[in-house]
Amino acid sequence: MFPPAAPPLLAVQDEVRAAFGWSVEDDQNSALALHAQMSAVAPYGVEGWAAQARDAALRDLLARCRAASRVVVVGAAATVEDVNAAAGPETIFVAADGAAGAVPDVFPLVAVVSDLDGGVHLHDAVQRGVTVVLHAHGDNREAWKNHLAAWAKKSNPPRLVLTHQVPETIEGMHNPGGFTDGDRAVCLLRWMGVSDDRLTFVGFAMDRVGAWSGTTDPARKLEKLTWMAEVLQRLDLMQHALPMDETS
Repeated sequence: MFPPAAPPLLAVQDEVRAAFGWSVEDDQNSALALHAQMSAVAPYGVEGWAAQARDAALRDLLARCRAASRVVVVGAAATVEDVNAAAGPETIFVAADGAAGAVPDVFPLVAVVSDLDGGVHLHDAVQRGVTVVLHAHGDNREAWKNHLAAWAKKSNPPRLVLTHQVPETIEGMHNPGGFTDGDRAVCLLRWMGVSDDRLTFVGFAMDRVGAWSGTTDPARKLEKLTWMAEVLQRLDLMQHALPMDETS
């Protein structure tokens, strides 16, 4: 359906693991466990989460992103005012996890890219019917189990696309590259063929932890943001995504 992600966008995942001392085996175990859970005819009792339905969700997301005149990627440092300013005709929004909370209900939020630490803002996005691009990594295995079990009980569970960050191919899951929810959202859009001239960024910052970030260690989060910037650099979008005073 799509070409493989660019090697530099995948290589950064190995570099991040090395920098933080994380294990690729932990990432693999989480991704493969999620794959096993979601390989049923009706995962968690939800027929809409089966592989064919997830593929349809991805195709629909692709169609909406390619049809839009502009796709706004919303990062954790966004304000509602930023989002209002970016809105316009045929403009859609893709949020990084809890940053979904910065997108008022009147605007078309088509996806939230999440490793599941977005808290109430992620759950609110699910309630409004947003597609969740759910990411598996080594330390969120319990999180995806709990979130999926809770969402399965809803009368209208969210549409899902599954992503991972391991070198091998996993059927029914995808690795568009990147590391943090924000830069992974950008990698996803690039992977889907959305041209750079139709991308707009709000709420991307290196110098502070955004208000929509989940529970986190601020010092560690700032370290992670340097890797977000590295991914944006490899995408040749650094100047486009980050304020000039942060890229100089």
